[in-house]
Amino acid sequence: MGRSEESERLAKALVALREAEGMSVGELARRTRLSQATIRLHESDRGDAPLPFAARRFEEVLGWAPGSIPTTESEPPPDPVPR
Repeated sequence: MGRSEESERLAKALVALREAEGMSVGELARRTRLSQATIRLHESDRGDAPLPFAARRFEEVLGWAPGSIPTTESEPPPDPVPR
């Protein structure tokens, strides 16, 4: 599954969870301990994988296995040292 397919899967799952439980974005933010902006970003399916800590919190609230959501690096790799 490509990155856009994974982000679409996560977006649909988050929206479905909120709808099934009658939950607002704010409530999901409280449950995951993430910002409402982060919830909206990942529900909008903009193609970006979540950071590792956000992915773990989404997995917990969705009941998915740890490591089932691909993540971005927490920080970019360092620039190569010029020689």
